[in-house]
Amino acid sequence: MSDAALQIAELRAALAAQTASAEAAHARAQAAEAELAQARALASCTEAMIKELKLEIAKLRRDKYGISSERRARLIDQLELQLEELEAAATEDALAAEVAAAADTTSTVRAFTRRKPVRKPFPDHLPRERVVVEAPTSCTCCGSDRIVKMGEDITETLEVIPRQWKVVQTVREKFTCRACEKISQPPAPFHAIPRGWAGPQLIAMITFDKYGQHQPLNRQSERIAREGIELSLSTLADLIGHACVALAPIHALIERHVLDGGRLHGDDTTVPLLARGGTKTARLWTYVRDDRPWDGGAPPAALFKFSTDRRKEHPTRHLTGWHGVLQSDVYGGYNDLYLADRSPGPVRSALCWSHARRKFFELADIKAIARKGKKVAEEISPIALDAVTRIDAIFAIEREINGLSAAARHEVRQQRVVPLVNDLHDWMRAERARMSKHNPVAKAINYMLDGAGRWEAFTAFLDDGRLCLTNNAAERALRGIALGRKSWLFAGSERGGDRAAFMYTLIVTANMNDIDPQAWMADVLARLPDMPASRVLELLPWNWKTTTDLKRIAA
Repeated sequence: MSDAALQIAELRAALAAQTASAEAAHARAQAAEAELAQARALASCTEAMIKELKLEIAKLRRDKYGISSERRARLIDQLELQLEELEAAATEDALAAEVAAAADTTSTVRAFTRRKPVRKPFPDHLPRERVVVEAPTSCTCCGSDRIVKMGEDITETLEVIPRQWKVVQTVREKFTCRACEKISQPPAPFHAIPRGWAGPQLIAMITFDKYGQHQPLNRQSERIAREGIELSLSTLADLIGHACVALAPIHALIERHVLDGGRLHGDDTTVPLLARGGTKTARLWTYVRDDRPWDGGAPPAALFKFSTDRRKEHPTRHLTGWHGVLQSDVYGGYNDLYLADRSPGPVRSALCWSHARRKFFELADIKAIARKGKKVAEEISPIALDAVTRIDAIFAIEREINGLSAAARHEVRQQRVVPLVNDLHDWMRAERARMSKHNPVAKAINYMLDGAGRWEAFTAFLDDGRLCLTNNAAERALRGIALGRKSWLFAGSERGGDRAAFMYTLIVTANMNDIDPQAWMADVLARLPDMPASRVLELLPWNWKTTTDLKRIAA
């Protein structure tokens, strides 16, 4: 072999070696890229799983322990938003990992299974639309046309039909008599509102979106316009006014039901009220009747009232003629209700242990103090932490007896809770005696011990099995308002505040009875105009629920 041929052979061998080395390097790079994509997808899915579990834990704590603070609600909202982003990122990373694994043909990448939420079957009441894929006319293997159907596979996909609008034409035919020439015609049907241009479903939707979903009428008008219907803000406001007038009998019955209760929860929250030159702070009050904790049998309901300020004459006026036990926070505005010479009798006070615990908890909240950049060891109060621990032991027993009869609750409290409460009382008095009056813990202790009859009001639940340890029922009723005012910003007038209180009474009561407020209001608006006064009780949320269940069973 000549030198030239030998040199060519050597060059070819070197080129082949370089090519093989390059291919190996490329294969290693692909494998590394696939491994990285898998690791990134696994990390994203794991992070999404952790956030999902945290969200589930937060919701379970709220449902089980009745935690209703706005901070807890904001935490759940934040976790839900984070979960949305993480789930989307996990899906993107998982798809990228699949592409990378498919491109890597030289090595095996360890696969992982992403934890996906278990999809529940779609509800049976949803209509089904069959889309049949065109079947083959011959065998895909041998080409024979001797094929017969042996079964089918069905894949269900959830789809939505955009909101549809329609015009309902109510036709009343006229007939003339050939004998007497008189005209016969059926009478006009009753309408939800005068002149009847808006149907009950439309009125209920507008009303519930405004007060239940916190969507101001101007936003609703804009959305409806995008759907091809021109309904001005003033037209929608007119519907709200008509709805208030039409639903007044139902509101009156709910108010009477609430004030017939011997035990009420009372609370209030701020509402910005539009005034000259800006806004001023008004109030929405709620009075809740909820006998479920002691299995009282009466259906739950909530009554809302509006006032332009927080003066004490407002709760005095709201509860005129009522006497019983009022569970509330330590607010001096209720004091006139407790007067011995009040007619028809003094109201008994039962104070909320959640408010008392919160004052100690704020002094022992390690996470909150750490967020402020302070040294935890210096800022945490061991006495406040001890107080929280003692109070939590009482709460633990109360959770065990929730839903039992009043007699059973009273017996358990006398045996197990009374010793804890007495020990707490003696311990607080002893600790306060060693503190300065300016100590924050001393102020938290004084919240429970200072004031005439304060400790008696805190311990009233020990002698009455009907009473609750907290006023959380009222705080839950106000939760939607606290969230909604961020959307509707303020009440436009005093009349607007009264209308809001009116509608919140209906919507919150419906929610407390586990029924859809919008469906209930639509049915009430449709049936109320031609219903005898003696049967209006059938339309109350708790009775309406029973009626609709019976109709569903019969169908």
